[in-house]
Amino acid sequence: MSEVHVIDHPLIQHKLTYLRKKETGPKEFRELANEISTLMAYEVTRELPLKEVEIETPVMPTTSKVISGKKLAIVPILRAGLGMVDGIVDLIPAAKVGHIGLYRDPETLEPVEYYCKMPTDIEARELLVVDPMLATGGTAIAALQFVKDRGAKNIKFMCLVAAPEGVKKLQESHPDVDIYTAALDKRLNDHAYIEPGLGDAGDRLFGTK
Repeated sequence: MSEVHVIDHPLIQHKLTYLRKKETGPKEFRELANEISTLMAYEVTRELPLKEVEIETPVMPTTSKVISGKKLAIVPILRAGLGMVDGIVDLIPAAKVGHIGLYRDPETLEPVEYYCKMPTDIEARELLVVDPMLATGGTAIAALQFVKDRGAKNIKFMCLVAAPEGVKKLQESHPDVDIYTAALDKRLNDHAYIEPGLGDAGDRLFGTK
C-alpha cells in the first residue's frame, strides 16, 4: 500500500491558511499555491539519489554531490494543476513538464481524456503528477492510469488538500503511488467538496465561476 505524507512544515501551514480564506483573491491565491508547491517539492524530492563528482573550488580540488539517476517530469492535471507547476519548476528548472486534461462524461460519469502530452522519455523519469485537490479521487486515479499506460513507472502524486475518501480510493487503485499533501481534511460533503477545503481551486486560480 502506498504511503500518505502530510507535509506539516510551519511555513506551509501558514500559507495554506491564507490560501483557504474566502477573501483571498486570484492573484494572491496563485502566488500562495506556487509558494506552497515550492516548499512541498523540497520534501517530495528528499529521496532523490546522489552521486559524487570531482570539482575544484577556488581553494582546492574536492568531491561533492549532485543528483543522480532518474530525472524528473511534472504532470499537472488540467486546469487547476497548472497553478502548482511554476513553484516546482522554480526549484527544479531542468524538470520537463507534461500535461493531461480530463473531463467527466455527464452520462457515464467516467473520466474522459481530452488532452495528453508527455515527455518522450517518460518511462525513464520520475513523474510528479499534481492537482490542488484530491476529493473523490476519480480524476487523479484516471490521470495516473493514463500516464502508466504511456510507460510511466515511477510516479508520485502531490496535492495541496486531500479528503480521506479520495486518499483511500487512490491507494486502492494505485498502491504503488505515494501521496503528498499539505493537509488531510475532514471529509467530503454531499456535493463532493472537501470540508473545510478551499473551494474550487480552478475557479480561485483563474478568477472564474
